Amino acid sequence: MAEKEAAVAELTEKFQSSTAVLLTEYRGLSVAKLKELRKNISADATYAVVKNTLTKIAANQAGMGILDDALAGPSAIAFVHGDPVAVAKGLRDFAKANPLLVVKGGYFDGNALSAAEVSKLADLESREVLLAKLAGAFKASLFGAAYLFNAPLSKAIRTVDALREKQSA
Repeated sequence: MAEKEAAVAELTEKFQSSTAVLLTEYRGLSVAKLKELRKNISADATYAVVKNTLTKIAANQAGMGILDDALAGPSAIAFVHGDPVAVAKGLRDFAKANPLLVVKGGYFDGNALSAAEVSKLADLESREVLLAKLAGAFKASLFGAAYLFNAPLSKAIRTVDALREKQSA
């Protein structure tokens, strides 16, 4: 009994400390394949095979009771501590190569996610790419502003030079 309580407490802490939770079914995958998947997403998440009953209790304690319906069959959860988009992409890509892995849903930003929504999350660009695009947009805006501020000055200089040439001629 104490072991189960400790397991629930540990799962509850994982739910609470995760930025997102992605739920999968792994029926038929070998231990080697699960190890490969863990390695693929280890930079941004921990992947754990879970017992459904204990996970339901922990999810309810963490305020994520909406995962109850998805917890059926052999379940494993990716507890995301990094970029949720990268983890969703990792799971999607692994599932393409290994059809036995099925993404069942998840929880992100206070909302339950369906399998289709997790797929949409995987289609987004990563945080780093979005930040790079934003930085590029700011840089382009700054160059445009600098050109705009320098244009009247250079026009004035050209006008003064033209007047000097006219007077000397």
